[in-house]
Amino acid sequence: MLIEELKREVEKRLPSRRVAHVFRVAETATALASLYSVDQEKVEIAALCHDIAKAMERDKLRSIIEDNGMDRRYLSYPHELWHAPAGTVIAKKEFGITDEDILNAIMYHTTGRRGMSDLEKLIYIADLIEPGRDFAGVEDLRLIAQLSLDDAMKASISHSLQYLIVQQAMIFPDSLECYNEHVQKED
Repeated sequence: MLIEELKREVEKRLPSRRVAHVFRVAETATALASLYSVDQEKVEIAALCHDIAKAMERDKLRSIIEDNGMDRRYLSYPHELWHAPAGTVIAKKEFGITDEDILNAIMYHTTGRRGMSDLEKLIYIADLIEPGRDFAGVEDLRLIAQLSLDDAMKASISHSLQYLIVQQAMIFPDSLECYNEHVQKED
């Protein structure tokens, strides 16, 4: 029941282009979940919620972050990151989602972090490689995602950081910690 309700909420709150993206992320993430033995229902819930706040105005996102004790560091970084903590609040308060793993998957789908669960990794990766994405290297990322979850996470966070560096954009500290953790795993 919750999944059908979430689909309706996505369609109500987001523009059609974003709705299509969210549904593709859900399909991609659930397909990967079966490969890596991750609870498919939890994956689908997290995927459907990951961009639930994406169409909200900047002032509303700021208020949600400030009023709900979310990590205020986000407010010092580009507003494109703000929908993740705001979406976590919405999932909890409006949809009654209390599973910390699902909430963390929503919270960290834009930045990654050190110590991500398999569910968190699946949402991060699926958001990057869903079939609507078209950028240099996406096919390689899709292939890696079929072979190893940790290798896919390492390749995905590496891609994201390289993109941000080329754009000369600020990088959230959790992203650097995520990258460092995955590089250290090689040792």
